[in-house]
Amino acid sequence: MMVPVALLLLGALTAVAGPRLLARADWADREPVVALWVWQCVVAAVLLCCALSMTLSAAAAWQAVRGHVFATAPSGVVDAYALGTTGPWAAVTAVVLACAGLWSGAMLVREIARARSRHSRERAELLVRAPLLPGEEPADGRLVVLEGDRPDAWWLPGAAPQLVVTTAALRRLKGRQLDAVLAHEQGHAQARHDWLLHCSGALAGGFPQIPVFAAFRDEMHRLVELAADDVASRRHGRLTTALALVELNEDRGVFGPGPTPHAHVPQRVHRLLTAPDRLPARHRLRLTATAALVPVLPVLVALVPSLRALG
Repeated sequence: MMVPVALLLLGALTAVAGPRLLARADWADREPVVALWVWQCVVAAVLLCCALSMTLSAAAAWQAVRGHVFATAPSGVVDAYALGTTGPWAAVTAVVLACAGLWSGAMLVREIARARSRHSRERAELLVRAPLLPGEEPADGRLVVLEGDRPDAWWLPGAAPQLVVTTAALRRLKGRQLDAVLAHEQGHAQARHDWLLHCSGALAGGFPQIPVFAAFRDEMHRLVELAADDVASRRHGRLTTALALVELNEDRGVFGPGPTPHAHVPQRVHRLLTAPDRLPARHRLRLTATAALVPVLPVLVALVPSLRALG
């Protein structure tokens, strides 16, 4: 039975080739939403290869699993997979992949729990520093102003999402720059970028030795910011959004020669100030459709023996 091996090889090939092809692409920064979709399809294909390989290996190793997987399949289809010719490696493969899947789920739960705990602490601190007035109820999109010497703004997710802005940021942001910051953070919230960050962080944290997951996490952090910048620039202009970024980050030393935790900000500002060079709509559609086919390949590989038997 070679299908589980073929699926694992396909997953390894996708994990190696996908990030390299995306790194060479010159359109990712111009079309961050499409790049986000392509990255998700690549990682989904890798995970699907592992899941299908685990399922078929378990079906080969244990009759009970085989009965559930091929419950409605004709006998010819079952024979086409040659499930009875496998050795002990099938059970080992199934157990290893199942443990990897459980570990991924545990890492995702840990990532979400940490994020919720952090947001709860931030919300409790926010209520202390900016308490609700008597009779005031929490409202979605509520703007909270905090006393602070450093210009900063962030979106606090939750049942009642809030945009938090410091007084230093209000003194610095001029004209529609505050509106651009609000649109940027709303772009994160509407696209649920937090879930992308949770999933990519869980995979990278659970499997630090696998480069595709580390690249996935790094690119998610970078691309979601570019996508949110585009949301703000479409509503309030590229120059206004770029100036808002400069005002919020100028005192953090991000525009100096040394590396900083916010080293991506100068590239974001330069991108906003550069004339937009978007891909044609037909090209974007073609990239989106091609990426959607990547997770379909593991399914086709897994179905090859059954299609031959039925054909």
